[in-house]
Amino acid sequence: MFNYRQLHYFQAVAKSGGIARAAEQLHLTPQTLSGQIGQLEDRLGVELFRRAGRRLELTEAGRLALSYADEIFQVGGELEEALRNWHAERPFLFRVGIADVVPKSIAYRLLAPALALPEQVRMVCREDKLERLLAELAVHRLDMVVADSPMPPGMDVKGYSHRLGECGTTFLAAPALAATLEGEFPQLLDRAPLLIPGEDSALRAPLLRWLHAANIHPRLVGEFDDGALMKAFGQAGAGVFALPSAIAAEVAAQYGVVAVGTTEAVRERFFLITVERRISHPAARVVTEAARSGLFTAGVPLSA
Repeated sequence: MFNYRQLHYFQAVAKSGGIARAAEQLHLTPQTLSGQIGQLEDRLGVELFRRAGRRLELTEAGRLALSYADEIFQVGGELEEALRNWHAERPFLFRVGIADVVPKSIAYRLLAPALALPEQVRMVCREDKLERLLAELAVHRLDMVVADSPMPPGMDVKGYSHRLGECGTTFLAAPALAATLEGEFPQLLDRAPLLIPGEDSALRAPLLRWLHAANIHPRLVGEFDDGALMKAFGQAGAGVFALPSAIAAEVAAQYGVVAVGTTEAVRERFFLITVERRISHPAARVVTEAARSGLFTAGVPLSA
């Protein structure tokens, strides 16, 4: 078994730069300390120090050993602290993956109820592509994933998609741009500049199909993977943009844009994906219940 006492002695000598100073700090004789370091080098089969005048310098192997020693003793300190505080009140960890196409406002409104639980909660949010988040979920590095689509078929991941809710789609524009749009909705979108979500968004395909079926041909002036960036372009008047009706009023107020129309024909859906058929995590349960009873149950005012 590895001798961690000798490793501690090695770390002390490496940090202090000499046997005598480290021996004084450790309340050992220099001879004892030198002998322990020698035994460690013999056991490892490498030299950890070389002489540089009156000082000791780390060899390349010594520098590698010191990096590991620092990490080992840091983890040991964390373990000791965790065990000493074992009976203290500790927040339970709630690890959530959020698909990067889910609007930030939707993600916040879905997850906020978890922070209101009587138990102290520490939420850890990871944003990434859905496939990578599902891989993290499969190895239990995440408790759940929030997405705008159910788990894709054919993935080598065991998981269950729980529908949180759905809503229609609202189109918004900067007031100056909205004033130039002629006719009734949705015909006013014809030949209008339009900003659309990127290819990973579940809203993109049904939105384009709906426009095509209605014989509406806007000018596609921008595609955005980042919803916040799309809103910023929309705020600047670059084009009309679409988003879930559930957050239309909030976005209109925040970005100073106005709603030019809404459709229930283009639905945006949101899902909670877990490795459990029945949701047991208390924070995941409250997220599900709040979404189904609040966020998606009633219409949201569309005008700013």
